[in-house]
Amino acid sequence: MYVFKGILRFDWQWKNLIIEQQWQKLITKPIKVHLSLLLAAIALDIAVDFWLERYELLYSSQGVVWGADYTDTHARLFAFWVMIFASILLGIWLIAATWSNNLLRPVYGIGVYALILIAVNGTYPELQQRFIVEPNELTKETPYIKHNIEFTRQAYDLAKINSQDYQLTSLDNPNANANVLRENKATIDNIRLWDDRPLLSTYRQLQEIRFYYRFNDVDVDRYILNDDYRQVMLSAREFDYTQVPSSAKTWVNQRLKYTHGYGLVMNPVNEVTADGLPVLFVKNIPPVSQTDLKIQEPRIYYGELTQDYVYTGMDTFEFDYPRGDENAFIKYDGLGGVPLSNWWRRLAYAYEQGSLKILISNYFTPNSRIHYYRQVSERVRHAAPFLKYDNDPYLVVVDGRLKWIIDAYTTSDRYPYAEAVAHEQKTELITDKQTNYIRNPVKVVVDAKDGTMQFYVVDENEPVLATYRKIFPQLFKSSASIPPEIQAHFRYPQDLFEIQAKMYLSYHVEDPQVFYNREDDWRFATELDGDQQQQVEPDYLIMKLPGETSEEFVLILPFTPVNRDNMIAWMAARSDGTNYGKLSLYEFPKQELVYGPFQIEARIDQDPEIAEQITLWSQRGSRVIRGDILVIPIDGSLLYVQPLYLSAEQGELPELTRVIVAYDKEIIMTPSLEQSLAAVFDQIPPGLTDSNIPAVNSASGESALNIYQQAQEALQKGDWVNYGRYQQQLQDILRELD
Repeated sequence: MYVFKGILRFDWQWKNLIIEQQWQKLITKPIKVHLSLLLAAIALDIAVDFWLERYELLYSSQGVVWGADYTDTHARLFAFWVMIFASILLGIWLIAATWSNNLLRPVYGIGVYALILIAVNGTYPELQQRFIVEPNELTKETPYIKHNIEFTRQAYDLAKINSQDYQLTSLDNPNANANVLRENKATIDNIRLWDDRPLLSTYRQLQEIRFYYRFNDVDVDRYILNDDYRQVMLSAREFDYTQVPSSAKTWVNQRLKYTHGYGLVMNPVNEVTADGLPVLFVKNIPPVSQTDLKIQEPRIYYGELTQDYVYTGMDTFEFDYPRGDENAFIKYDGLGGVPLSNWWRRLAYAYEQGSLKILISNYFTPNSRIHYYRQVSERVRHAAPFLKYDNDPYLVVVDGRLKWIIDAYTTSDRYPYAEAVAHEQKTELITDKQTNYIRNPVKVVVDAKDGTMQFYVVDENEPVLATYRKIFPQLFKSSASIPPEIQAHFRYPQDLFEIQAKMYLSYHVEDPQVFYNREDDWRFATELDGDQQQQVEPDYLIMKLPGETSEEFVLILPFTPVNRDNMIAWMAARSDGTNYGKLSLYEFPKQELVYGPFQIEARIDQDPEIAEQITLWSQRGSRVIRGDILVIPIDGSLLYVQPLYLSAEQGELPELTRVIVAYDKEIIMTPSLEQSLAAVFDQIPPGLTDSNIPAVNSASGESALNIYQQAQEALQKGDWVNYGRYQQQLQDILRELD
């Protein structure tokens, strides 16, 4: 037996000796030293990598929440330390192997290292997770859930949300509704009846004037018009070169003639003509204003559709705007563009643009300029590519000039313990799905004629921007330097609000156990879009928030519980004055049923008269478009308003034909908001008796005229209750006469 073992041992040693001799013939001493040192460098590099991996645990998504969890801190962190020392020892072993003639020593070291890696970094954390954490997950993970909640709320600035209960008052009292309209007149006056999609179609049909003009989108803002605080919708009339006939698409037209758009169209959010069309405060070319808002410089050289470069200051006039059978022409007199004052500059841009025409054309003069990067979003990205930008630049009128305002953001994916926002959000803010920190410290203002950019700081304490300001001290202007007339148009950005609201769906919960059980998760409310259920988008409104004394410009959004349609909460982002940036949340009693927008949609469809009318319209070759449902807290209750638009199947001119109002248990649909409100709030205010209201007399035209005059007086005073009553009486008279 011993002889047999000895023979086997001798045979094994002899084979190893033969193998080693063969390898020594292939790997000489210099090669062996080179390979050992190279492998040692790799081992030391791996040690550094494990050192840095310790910090990556703060952004881990493997546990029950984002950030380091129990297994990370008790197993993976220990494993990383072991692997750091093991990697260093392996490096030393490989270096020492250079003085040895045994070629297998490096292999032995690497083999032992691989076993340690599998056991310590792979198996050990997995065993701890399965046998220690999972049977006691809530107990073990509670401290880490607390960290995740705290730091996620910090990363998205959710801690600043002022949450309060909204107590619903009883409406059984016959006097409860009496003064609602009168006490909330400014809110009622600014209820938004126009949605951007049907309004954009109406703008295009009525106000594009010529085929080459285009309204890109509709913006929402607020202005002091005729001493009244009004919410308006507006859109820039830009030049769309793609609409020019192919026979007219010449180099001269594209670069020298068709250089700019012209003017804008603006309407109040709540006014409708007798034909169901918006009342236009600003319209036509040149712009005609029906208010004290004057447009002194209507030309748009920089906008959302201005994607091509153009030349100005040439030896030919630019097309300005159509004027009857003729056209008006102009020469650019602004500050925008790069001067082409000498031949060398023209040569440089000929190379840049890949065109010799800039060198050979006789139209160029010493006053010529080239305008490029005219699309405002692209323009600001070239100026400050390290910032992220909002999806929707919006147009404002400041001192008679048109300007664009774009919200700029600082983001990061390095905020410890903070959960990353879901990457399906439709905004460039989160092109990186690991983004877990967002702020809006900068507003960029771009002049529509000159293209000049001003980067105004609105958050002086934001840390990421503080670093950028040290690098680019001349780029950013302090908050103290913001002109009041520009600051008056700053609004809380919708992209940021949606991201914060999305994170708040779960992170309104601060109790670790409730958060772990997901027993109080919310979701965005839903509404109908045609036959499809879709998520409610935030809406801008002028309204008086509960508990406040005056109306302000806010961005609102309702929430419902997960898998439920009843409303659980309502959030508002404030935009005016010292309240800018404040977020208010109003939570409804959980023991009471508060209708959500989708439930209101269901109640509308269940109302026999409303459903019958909608069906009748649809059968007559028309298309019924449901507007957004606005949910407005008002005097301890909730007011729901939904406009209905009617459009021909082949038409592009939607008309506002009905307004549905729901309040308490009532749902009313009439041709106007005033009539619907008057029908819902059917109480007679103090001081108004039946004797004040003219009697109905179907045989008397004099009575009808009297009622009409009284209705107009009530309308001018904003007295919607009486206006609705007069309209109803007038309708009754006309029916009887018919």
